[in-house]
Amino acid sequence: MKTRLPILFAVLVLISSSLACAVLGGGEPTLSNSRTALDSDGINTTSTFSLFDTVYVVSDLSNGVAGNVISSDWYAENVDGVDPNFFIDNVEYTVSEGENVDTIYFFFEPPDGGWPAGTYRVEVFFNGAPSATVRFTIQ
Repeated sequence: MKTRLPILFAVLVLISSSLACAVLGGGEPTLSNSRTALDSDGINTTSTFSLFDTVYVVSDLSNGVAGNVISSDWYAENVDGVDPNFFIDNVEYTVSEGENVDTIYFFFEPPDGGWPAGTYRVEVFFNGAPSATVRFTIQ
């Protein structure tokens, strides 16, 4: 019976530690819920934009730490007058020391004359690993 008590105690400590991490928000940094929106908060989500809309790609960051890198590659996937899958640009953001960030966003304003009509793709990366691909249409 004496050998079971230390094992039971160890199990209780592990359970308590796990619950404390869950309650306090500890855990590995994760990037999720990538979406296109009309605003930097990602509240007004849409996948269809007009020629003169600013396009936002918004993601939720949990447990982010200094040095986390979030980047986005923007492509004109199937756009009038542009080669298929034309690379537009790469945008990168690095979380700074002391920053408490829970929403990350990238945006592109419409070019002069408006966006060319068609479909676009944004590939989102978290610390160099693919995280999400979102698509939007300009009409």
